[in-house]
Amino acid sequence: MSGVWVFKQNGVVQLVEVGGGESSQGSGRRKVLVHVPTNEVVTSYDRLGRILSSLGWERYYDDPDLLQFHKRTNVHLISLPKDFNKFKSMHMYDIVVKNRNIFEVRDM
Repeated sequence: MSGVWVFKQNGVVQLVEVGGGESSQGSGRRKVLVHVPTNEVVTSYDRLGRILSSLGWERYYDDPDLLQFHKRTNVHLISLPKDFNKFKSMHMYDIVVKNRNIFEVRDM
């Protein structure tokens, strides 16, 4: 089973199932992270870091193998692989869940 977590207007989260599963194996399409306010596909950690910083996220430098961001106003931590080529849909969905209505994961 695979799917997307969707936040409803009333704050309830629902898993909407989609066929296939992750990656480009089944459908030939890859997932991309989109910054909704600008409709921009995030193509680098540099750009993602600037967007997250503008949303109040602070970069942690403790682990040399990870890019980590923390927000002082909550307990959320975003941990990403240092290499952008290893940035997978599970990392994208983590960002979407922690930044509701700011990011979306889309098929390209």
